[in-house]
Amino acid sequence: MPIYEFLKSGIVALKPVTFSSVNVQERRDLQRLLRENIDIIATDTLVIAEEFGEWEDSYRRIDLLGVDKNANLVVIELKRTEDGGHMELQAIRYAAMISTMTFDRASDVFSDYLKANGKTDQDARAVLMDFLGWEDADVDKFGSDVRIVLASAEFSKEITSSVLWLVGQGLDIRCVRLKPYTLDEKILLDVQQIIPLPEVAEYQVQIGKKVRKEREANAGGADFTRYNVVINGQQHDALWKRKAIFLICKFLCTQSISPETIAALFKWRQNRVWFSVDGTVDAAEFATLAAEKAASNGGNFSPRRWFCEDAELVHANGKTYAFSDQWGGDGWKNAMNAVREAYPQFNIDFTPVI
Repeated sequence: MPIYEFLKSGIVALKPVTFSSVNVQERRDLQRLLRENIDIIATDTLVIAEEFGEWEDSYRRIDLLGVDKNANLVVIELKRTEDGGHMELQAIRYAAMISTMTFDRASDVFSDYLKANGKTDQDARAVLMDFLGWEDADVDKFGSDVRIVLASAEFSKEITSSVLWLVGQGLDIRCVRLKPYTLDEKILLDVQQIIPLPEVAEYQVQIGKKVRKEREANAGGADFTRYNVVINGQQHDALWKRKAIFLICKFLCTQSISPETIAALFKWRQNRVWFSVDGTVDAAEFATLAAEKAASNGGNFSPRRWFCEDAELVHANGKTYAFSDQWGGDGWKNAMNAVREAYPQFNIDFTPVI
């Protein structure tokens, strides 16, 4: 739909132009201006990198990399062409490449971006946490999903068909059309999100995710559902199942409830809930002592199967405990219900993220 100029003599349609015809360059102009006004195409987003491409064996670079208010990473690809090229394929590749980015790495990347733009007086980590509304870094919540924003003068049928299908599969990907016009030597820009339509965007994404989960369940595959967990009035969003039960049990230990008492709730596996060693030790010493203890009983200790980093260990009764991270299926749900019913005073609750 064209843009119209409203005159006393009538209403006149403005003629659309191309970015190239008005000498607007992709990186020098479009990317530079949008990075400083990113809300035009991606609301509630903080740009943390430009031309990001810190991976081996690849010259490819993300035009703009951002973080949204929900701590999701946002891949933003820009094109000034009339068909969008193959930008959706590029963006999917980039999303996969940065999907494992941690909060600490994002802070370092953002710090480099600020320095490159002359903002050396800003502390990247503090700015990022303030944007997210965090008092403490919630490293488990950061980057739990990756969103994609494609912005172009126009999109080919191949791109729109692909994006519509990806939205139906639960991927948060959207197309934003940037249509230039001229008026009295000025360049006007018509910005419209065309896929998914803004009125139904959230609904379509959520429906897609629900369909994907149902498909996985019907196929008998692994259940990758995440859960929002409430413990004593504090909500923890989008946790993996093993992380959810760990946080609850670690919280109970802070309330002077012994690890043995907690393990007794899980009668079907109480001997495989905690691994303990004598003394109050750090993660490195725990791994050594745990390996020695397991070997003395004819077994072995694998740190990957236990929450045994320094911040994860529990110290009680003159011992150091690591909690198992091997949880799933009915056993996990039974364990969650068991702690919720045993300690109603802490108002423990959990709901799947749909």
